[in-house]
Amino acid sequence: MIEKKERNSNIELYRIIVMLLIVMHHYVVNSGLLDEMFKTPLAPESIFLYLFGMWGKTGIDCFVLITGYFMCKSSISLYKFVKLLLQVELYNILFGCIFLYTGYMPLSVSSVIHIINPIASVNTDFTSCFLLFYLFIPFLNILLNNLSKSQHLLLLVLSLGIYTILGTIPWVGVTFNYITWFCVLYVVASYVRIYGIWRSEDKKFWGGVSLVLILISVLSVFVMLYWRVRSGGRLDWIMLMFFVSDSNKLLAFLVSISTFMFIKNIHIRQSKWINTIASCTFGVLLIHANSGAMRQWLWKDTCDNVGFFHSSMIYVHALCIPIIVFIACTIIDFCRQRFLERLYLDLVVKYIQTSKLYITCHNRLKNYE
Repeated sequence: MIEKKERNSNIELYRIIVMLLIVMHHYVVNSGLLDEMFKTPLAPESIFLYLFGMWGKTGIDCFVLITGYFMCKSSISLYKFVKLLLQVELYNILFGCIFLYTGYMPLSVSSVIHIINPIASVNTDFTSCFLLFYLFIPFLNILLNNLSKSQHLLLLVLSLGIYTILGTIPWVGVTFNYITWFCVLYVVASYVRIYGIWRSEDKKFWGGVSLVLILISVLSVFVMLYWRVRSGGRLDWIMLMFFVSDSNKLLAFLVSISTFMFIKNIHIRQSKWINTIASCTFGVLLIHANSGAMRQWLWKDTCDNVGFFHSSMIYVHALCIPIIVFIACTIIDFCRQRFLERLYLDLVVKYIQTSKLYITCHNRLKNYE
């Protein structure tokens, strides 16, 4: 039997906001809008879209911090991992078949492998790296629970020093993949959970810090935009968003940790609605960012983001479409949980548990304990 624990609605509301920010980011960067924005970089609609879509990588940090904060005091079971894996596979196969049928994806061996294989890339593909990162959690917990407070802090400082401080210095090259970075975030989140940090319970302090850091992040975009236009340099998204351009960048990390500290200290009444919607957020990601074919169909053909860029309705379009996409994907994932997951999850887990390979591995691991 799987014991279901009631989730904190403040953190679940944060999860919803974070995923909406990621959808907003994809609205801008996956739709062809960047090419149009860079043609008129100082136009009001371009500036609006820079700020509108700049929070995607910060959102990834927030999402993983939530995982680390709770999982460092929990454990990964076969049930949890299989549930996650089957959710990924279900959407891959479902939308892969739809896009093959409609011609958005060519029928080829590579397309079929892409649909079946849950690990697309061990680099910056969030879903693939999150799945593999999940398998590291039991080992991370053993490590972190056997470190002293000072050792844990030194590991945290060393990790952030390498991946965030050095990673934000333009002339220092730091190569990383999301699995490594998620482990670093796990070290940070677990330290917050186990020991706390300075003024951990002061929501006013962390609210103020969050506001200041968000304003600095916005200012950094204006500074980089002004510098590139003034110098006549080539415009690109990574340069303009440099300090939040990837999850390990300094401002992306600082905004994520400060907003997390703020939200975790806000106590709101438990809400079944919030918790239910939040349980679908990973499904929202899996659906709307499923593949290149999905990006083509959703943002370019159906929503026609580029077409609306040249319209006075761009602001309304940008504000409404991500919300509509979020709601539609939430409904789809809720239906999956409500009507499909119950049919296949228990059967698959029981099948795995009775397999000879699982029994052998499980017995060997028990012998090492």
